[in-house]
Amino acid sequence: MTTPAARPPTDAQVPRWRAMAAATGLVAPDGAVRPTIFAEMSALALANDAVNLGQGFPDTDGPAWIRERAVEAIRAGANQYPPGPGIPALRRAIAAHQRRHYGLDLDPESEVLVTAGATEAIAAAIVALAGPGDEVLTLEPFYDSYAATIAMAGATHTTAPLRPTPAGWRLDADVLRSAVTERTRVVLLNSPHNPTGTVLTREELDLVARHARRVDAVVVTDEVYEHLTFDGARHVPVATLPGMRELTLTISSLGKSFSLTGWKIGWVSGPAALVTAVRTVKQFLTYVSGAPFQPAAAAALDGGDADVADLAGSLAARRDALMAGLTRAGLRVARPDGTYFVCADASGLLDATGLPDGAALARALPGLAGVACVPLTAFCRPGGPTNDALAPWLRFTFVKDEATIDEGVRRLLAFAASLGTLAEEDPDVRPVR
Repeated sequence: MTTPAARPPTDAQVPRWRAMAAATGLVAPDGAVRPTIFAEMSALALANDAVNLGQGFPDTDGPAWIRERAVEAIRAGANQYPPGPGIPALRRAIAAHQRRHYGLDLDPESEVLVTAGATEAIAAAIVALAGPGDEVLTLEPFYDSYAATIAMAGATHTTAPLRPTPAGWRLDADVLRSAVTERTRVVLLNSPHNPTGTVLTREELDLVARHARRVDAVVVTDEVYEHLTFDGARHVPVATLPGMRELTLTISSLGKSFSLTGWKIGWVSGPAALVTAVRTVKQFLTYVSGAPFQPAAAAALDGGDADVADLAGSLAARRDALMAGLTRAGLRVARPDGTYFVCADASGLLDATGLPDGAALARALPGLAGVACVPLTAFCRPGGPTNDALAPWLRFTFVKDEATIDEGVRRLLAFAASLGTLAEEDPDVRPVR
């Protein structure tokens, strides 16, 4: 008697956690689950004593006066569960921030929800609004948690590409039009955009809004880099566009604007019915978080505009120094208008090293050059056309101190010199310090 051959599991039989791992490219050919690309590159940086320009977190703390507010809150007894939607002072500060910067009027009681960072807000929103049979559209490349969250909800992930052009990364309007279908329940938008650093133009946002209205899809906008824009680029919230306030959930956080990423204080705002949907899911995820950080976050939003402006100016200078170094090392840089990141086409280094693609080069650079970065394909659907088009590209972060960026550039230039790809020095380029 022969044993029947095992049949591969159907989609319905695949455990949800494995679907999430597959959606984020973490399943190896042998079925093992790999660590995230950020964990992998940070481990390689540590093992090779490399400058870590891969994972995007600041290496300096946020303003001391904001941190002192958290210490004061701990001493004053803010150490137990805060209210589920967030403390009233923080919800009022979020509403005031949206009114002051964008002219959006929100009811802090029903239209603002505090979350455990923007990542939880995104997860709760997608699980609340989409499920099996629904489509969730993102730009591509995309932040990796988007794909995981969509898989968690059991929805189908569709994408519209951003393409590198002489004017920066731009949205492909034709693909967007065809990608938004009657099954699209959510458009998950990110601007300023990680990983490319692009700030979507008003015209691009109008296009997204038009197609969302066409199919009555909710637009969930990840705006965590809203204040970190450069060279006059202006962030425009989708909720401010005609007819979009009632169709938009806006997500942001304290971490990026104030260099306090470990506090994990985020929020979502929008029409009461949509915020209620998100709160219903969120309360069964973390329930609440960050009791002593919430009063400090409220103070930061109310009084920290100058600190944010100083950070944006500093980041612009660090961006310029890193871009100049990457260009001289033989990479073709796409100039970012915001965020912490710059992306570069490393085809010249691939030709010189004989390595097949950016993923291989990123894994080799900590040992070869003493610098860590992230391959841009880590932010694409495995095997898709955007993944193939961006195979030579790398992402570097400039949210490190000036000395770290200068050292990373020095090492990259030495590596380029050893390969013969070093370009002529630009006399107008100066180090950050």
